[in-house]
Amino acid sequence: MKELLNQLDKLHTTELGVFRIKRNLELDDQIDPVEYCKMKISDEKTNITKTGKNFYATTAKEIITVNVSKLSIITAHKVKN
Repeated sequence: MKELLNQLDKLHTTELGVFRIKRNLELDDQIDPVEYCKMKISDEKTNITKTGKNFYATTAKEIITVNVSKLSIITAHKVKN
């Protein structure tokens, strides 16, 4: 969805968000979770939907939740198979 893609530079998260994203996606401490999410969201294979107050960016393995108004990454988690 272009609305989110056009504002990738504004994406951010809280300290708690950093913790949640790293834990849920099992990211190495060396990986910046915001940059990781931006990379995943911008991938052409990612499906972006808007439901209510959130965007959902779904890859083959992950779902990233972004608040529409604040452009804050709320959480990310692995897709359950």
